[in-house]
Amino acid sequence: MAYAATIGFFDGVHAGHRFLLTELRRIAAERGLQSAVLTMDEHPETVLSGHQKPLLTTAEERTELLKQTGIDEIFLYHFDVIQQLTAVEFMRVIHERCGVEVLLMGYDHQFGSDRLTSFAAYMALGASVGIEVLAAPKAPEGAVSSSKIRKALLEGDVARANQMLGYPFVLSGVVVRGNNIGHTMGFPTANVEVEHGKLIPRTGVYAGTANGYTCLVNIGTNPTVGNDHVSIEAHLLGFEGDLYGQKIILHLTRRIRDERKFDSIEELTQQIRTDVQSILEI
Repeated sequence: MAYAATIGFFDGVHAGHRFLLTELRRIAAERGLQSAVLTMDEHPETVLSGHQKPLLTTAEERTELLKQTGIDEIFLYHFDVIQQLTAVEFMRVIHERCGVEVLLMGYDHQFGSDRLTSFAAYMALGASVGIEVLAAPKAPEGAVSSSKIRKALLEGDVARANQMLGYPFVLSGVVVRGNNIGHTMGFPTANVEVEHGKLIPRTGVYAGTANGYTCLVNIGTNPTVGNDHVSIEAHLLGFEGDLYGQKIILHLTRRIRDERKFDSIEELTQQIRTDVQSILEI
């Protein structure tokens, strides 16, 4: 199989990524090729620093989002292996082993241990191994980047992050046992344990949806009841049943307020009623 491909980590598969992938699919169709993404199992910064970089998407979420773009194939590499290859060595590998005939490069992308800075150099090396290297146009909606989206989420600006992503930010994980305080107040919550390495937005109370239900999501330490760790708890409006041990997918739509300590459980309960009402009035 012969491919037109592009390379990158694609954390979040945001609006800028999807513009690039749409262009890739167009080029592949014009040349009678299949489309492919060359990506890595770990973020380069995580490998180089030795510290986990908080990411917008888990590996499973990123793969699913890439598939939704209509890309024909995803080739997964270990970054700690490919970082040892020069640009021409890497291009030879993807040409001979993956059938890449066209490589679409983002305007700010580089690869190879020799750290080439000239696009003309990539074009010449590609031609030497049988790959046509093309420059991708910049996305018309401006400079959308994964780092800008991460910054927006860490500031709690989920609406801005969603605009750049092109979809509501996702927190997914298995529902685990909590302290059952929400249940005693009449607002049972699903305590979601997300995968290690997933970026957690700024603490606070958010509106969202979960498994088809409107929900209220609290991210924080629940200072009124004195937790010593950050948890993610979702109250699904109208849901009745048991979610323990099941996977739940939260889509955050907007931030409602900061998390704060209340003087009593009764005061906290009244605030939750107010929060729920504010969601219903949207």
